[in-house]
Amino acid sequence: MLYAGHAVRLPMQATGPLPHRSCSQVALAGGGRFGYSGPMLATQIHGDRSAAPPLLIVHGLFGSARNWGAIARRLSDSRRVVAVDMRNHAGSPWTETHRYPDLAADLAEVIAAEGGQADVIGHSMGGKAAMMLALTRPETVGRLIVADIAPVAYGHSQSGLIRAMRGLDLSAVSRRGEADRALAADIADPSTRAFLLQSLDLRAEPPRWRLNLDTLDAEMPYITGWPDDIEGRFEGPALMLTGALSDYVGPGDRDRIKALFPAARFARIPGAGHWLHADKPREFEAAVRAFLELAPSPRA
Repeated sequence: MLYAGHAVRLPMQATGPLPHRSCSQVALAGGGRFGYSGPMLATQIHGDRSAAPPLLIVHGLFGSARNWGAIARRLSDSRRVVAVDMRNHAGSPWTETHRYPDLAADLAEVIAAEGGQADVIGHSMGGKAAMMLALTRPETVGRLIVADIAPVAYGHSQSGLIRAMRGLDLSAVSRRGEADRALAADIADPSTRAFLLQSLDLRAEPPRWRLNLDTLDAEMPYITGWPDDIEGRFEGPALMLTGALSDYVGPGDRDRIKALFPAARFARIPGAGHWLHADKPREFEAAVRAFLELAPSPRA
C-alpha cells in the first residue's frame, strides 16, 4: 500500500474493467504469457511448470502484474511464475468490494487453476491479501513471503491520491507529460505521479484510469485496515522481508506476526524503502531465492 506521509520510490506499471473470462493465454513480449486464471483475475505467466511449485506474485495498491515483470522473468528460470492483477486493478474485473477475505478468495481461485498449492509473494496490500490467504486457506500456500507490511491496521489513507486522479481533466490530456504536469498540483513527488500514470490509458476514447477508483476509495478503510476476528495460524515457512528505510513494519509488530505465523523469519534489505523490490531489485530477488531454496517445502 501507499500511505500519505511516507516518502517512497514507486515503480512503473499498468487495462480497465473486464468481464469474467475462462482460462486463456496469449504471448507477451519478453517471453511471458497473459492469461485469465479461472473466471476471475488476469495474470501474467512466466516460465514453464517444473518440479518446483509455482510462484504467485501479488502486487500492491494501484499496481499491477506488470510492475513485477522483470523480477518474475528472472525467477522463472527454475519454476513457473504467475503474477496477478488484483481485482479493481489493471486487467482484472471491477467489483463493488475490495476486502481481504475477497482478495484471498481470488488468489485461491488462481492457485486452484495452478494445481492447488503455490509459494506466494505479496507486497503491501498484496502482502495482506497473501497473509489472509495463508491464514484462511493454509493448504493453498507452500511458502509465504510478505514484503514490507504487517497484519495490522494502518492510520494512513490513500484517498488523497484518488482525489487527485479523479480531479484530472481527462478530456484535456493526450500525452502523459500533460497529465503529469496537471497532477503535480496535487501530488508533489514525481515518482508517485509516474507510478500512477502507468494506470492511465491514453489510447482509450476518452482516456480513462485502469483502476476502479470508486471502489478503492469506498473500501479504503478496509484496505488500510486488518480484520480483528482472524483466528487462524499459518504454520508453514514464512519470510517477512522489509526495507531498512521503511517504517511499515516495526519491532512492535513482531509479536503479532509470530502469533499468526509462528515459523516466520525476518530479514531487511539495506538501502530499500517500502518499494523494496523496486529500490533494490537484485537484493530482493536474492533474498527470495535464498528463502525458497532453504526453507523446507510442505510438499517434501
